[in-house]
Amino acid sequence: MRMKQESGRDAARRKGWKIAAIGAAAVVVVGGGVGIATASPWNDPASPSASPAPSSASSSPAAAQDPQADPAPAAADGDPQAPAGEYTVGLTPTDEAYAVNPATVAAITVAGATLDAVELAPRAGGTPVAGTLSADGTSWTATERLAFDTAYTFSYTVLDSAGQPQRETSSFTTVEPANEADASMFPRDGSTVGTGQPLEFSFSEPVTNRDAVEKAITVTSTSGQPGAFYWLTDTKVRYRPQTFWAPNSTITVESKLFGVDFGNGMIGNADTTMTVKTHNARLAVVDNTTKTMKVYLDGKLDRTFPITLGTEEWPSTEGYMVVMEHYESTQFTAESIGLKPGDPAYYPPTVVNHASRLSNGGAFVHEALPAAQVALGNINVSHGCIGMSPEGAKYFYDTFGPGDVVQILNTGYGPMYVWDGFGDWNVPWDEWVGQP
Repeated sequence: MRMKQESGRDAARRKGWKIAAIGAAAVVVVGGGVGIATASPWNDPASPSASPAPSSASSSPAAAQDPQADPAPAAADGDPQAPAGEYTVGLTPTDEAYAVNPATVAAITVAGATLDAVELAPRAGGTPVAGTLSADGTSWTATERLAFDTAYTFSYTVLDSAGQPQRETSSFTTVEPANEADASMFPRDGSTVGTGQPLEFSFSEPVTNRDAVEKAITVTSTSGQPGAFYWLTDTKVRYRPQTFWAPNSTITVESKLFGVDFGNGMIGNADTTMTVKTHNARLAVVDNTTKTMKVYLDGKLDRTFPITLGTEEWPSTEGYMVVMEHYESTQFTAESIGLKPGDPAYYPPTVVNHASRLSNGGAFVHEALPAAQVALGNINVSHGCIGMSPEGAKYFYDTFGPGDVVQILNTGYGPMYVWDGFGDWNVPWDEWVGQP
């Protein structure tokens, strides 16, 4: 019997966006000089708010002397009043920048002056961003990350070359929630799975910068097995080694996706470290020629059971499959595989016991219906599933779980596709690593 998957993961959110600014910098010459603002190339040049126009700026009352004007008044102590010293300020991000990538390291630099005090804080209030001032007082660099969808204000005091304090401010806004991109992994952190379980990464937004995303994800294992990525779609990628994971090993996945541009301006919003463990090796070899299932635990034959497979009209695929999930009991419907009442292969809704899913298309290992149990070991009567005796189905259900491997031989129908469940091991390694 075959049943289509009844439910799946929620569809990923689709979001609009404007791309984030990374490493933007501004330079302002003050104390009577000319201010120059350099906009980030990530900003939208068509928008007047994307970057400030070149401007003049001064934090001092001193100005160029008019030769016709009266001399400057003397200070109270009799010394002439000295003009403020000229200095330059560099800002990252630029003043009034928007859609800033929160991975940007906020910073201020000065030349011809020193920084006396710096604060970078959310404009709406909250804890300031931590940072460090250089020993010579000419730069301040944030040591904490920025947050998404936050307006920030830089407030800083500069002591110019004349020792005069100059209070300055600038502001910028980070990427809005619509620009965030989420990522998740299956199996979940802390899981223990079979040796055939590929790692599957799902993204909330289409990934066009595949290289950047792959470089941000590092997979290591105690077995030392190298692996490679294989993209099923723009929102889903799998990772596996050349051969099955070594039994009883630990796989560590470090995803440093915070601030990574997925493409189309969507920005990764988190870094995670996850671990997955494998248990002992469990392999069920199903042979259509002998109509048997042989179960091997750690390479040793443990049990042999008679089975039935799909008919010529509903053949079972060959090759490797991986257990996806299982149910102590569940209902199969003919409609789930496209059959309608009146079709020769139609069957009414049927409850089956000890069902272990092998494919999205509805291939299961399960207890054969009573009328089909006489066929076990003799002929094929299913709609593509592996039918077993009550004892055999319960043994499989109790012994095999997600990630454990089933191999089907001699059906003559070809392998299960990589996307139909976890058909990853049916893709030759040179094709896997050579995906364009």
